[in-house]
Amino acid sequence: MTGDVAVLGAGMHPWGKWGRSFVEYGTAAARAALADAGIGWRDVQSVVGADTVRGGYPGYVAGATFAKALGWQGARVTSVYAACASGAQAIATARAQILAGLADVVLVVGADAAPKGFFRPAGGDRPDDPDWLRFRVLGATNPTYFGLYARRRMAVHGDTLEDFAQVKVKNAACGALNPHARYRTAVSAEEVAASAVVADPLRLLDICATSDGGASLVLSSMEFARRHGATDPVRIRAVSTVTPTYPNTVLDLPDIATDSAAGVEPDGASFRSSIARAAYEEAGIGPEELSLAEVYDLSTALELQWYEDLGLCAEGAAAKLLREGATAPGGRIPVNVSGGLASFGEAVPAQAIAQVCELTWQLRGTAGARQVTGARVGITANQGLFGHGSSVVAVR
Repeated sequence: MTGDVAVLGAGMHPWGKWGRSFVEYGTAAARAALADAGIGWRDVQSVVGADTVRGGYPGYVAGATFAKALGWQGARVTSVYAACASGAQAIATARAQILAGLADVVLVVGADAAPKGFFRPAGGDRPDDPDWLRFRVLGATNPTYFGLYARRRMAVHGDTLEDFAQVKVKNAACGALNPHARYRTAVSAEEVAASAVVADPLRLLDICATSDGGASLVLSSMEFARRHGATDPVRIRAVSTVTPTYPNTVLDLPDIATDSAAGVEPDGASFRSSIARAAYEEAGIGPEELSLAEVYDLSTALELQWYEDLGLCAEGAAAKLLREGATAPGGRIPVNVSGGLASFGEAVPAQAIAQVCELTWQLRGTAGARQVTGARVGITANQGLFGHGSSVVAVR
């Protein structure tokens, strides 16, 4: 049995700060995806919702929430949570249902209404969660983490502030062409350098914002797609949702259960490279076959790291790849032609779905002014708290 499923429809609610319920954003995105697919809501046999922890109880049962908002019609519902990887896990769940023969048509929806400023840890105390420990023991908020990562790249690979700024310049130029993006204004390197320091060496314009927004996909079996008249649809070829293989660390802290015997030797690969490797292996492709990539640019320095972890260049060569223009539109391997999180901000359950929406439009050749010429294969890369990784490979 082939592992491909068809992407019949893609839809989004524009990102921004709209001050309304996540349900409204997700419902609008779902209706746009259904219209794009040319099918009715009653044709949908399953709904998979990516959960938001900020939407109260409806956010924890997002599949049922969106099914109710669209009008209960008997579809099965599933709700998934994987922090920033929630959207990819929702896609993986929908794909599994289709390949198992449980449904021919599945609607995937994610949406969020984000608070201003830092995301506060949700779910109470989590002393077994390394991210919670980072917040509480180190006092390292996400921008602090990003800053430390940037400093490491500067020390190990020689990246510069100018390199980081050029990532923002590139992504802002792409975002200016995207009607769904929150920020649609080009930015200069001088403006990045002049923005406020948030977590040295990163400036305000090096770090993504928090946003409201929604994204949705209509996925189907290849047989249904052909019956529906879609003879050459975009296809999801692989979904990777792997966890890290780092060794466990024994910590001398109270109330933390550790087991040094459970530790494993590191294999030399980072978590992010493991995410990509699993996607490549399942899809049966290598990075040299990619037409474009959509990656999780929480900060400019982290986008550079993805270049290496996706195998777009050798370790330490990301800044060189950027300087050569290889990751810009028209380059060898354009990255974040959507504008990335730099232009959208984080709407957590929606962002991994939004990445696949962009791949869909690019592979169809309908991305307008930001179209990558001749795009045939695309990859997404994302990660969430508590060891959630995700990558999706789409082809045409």
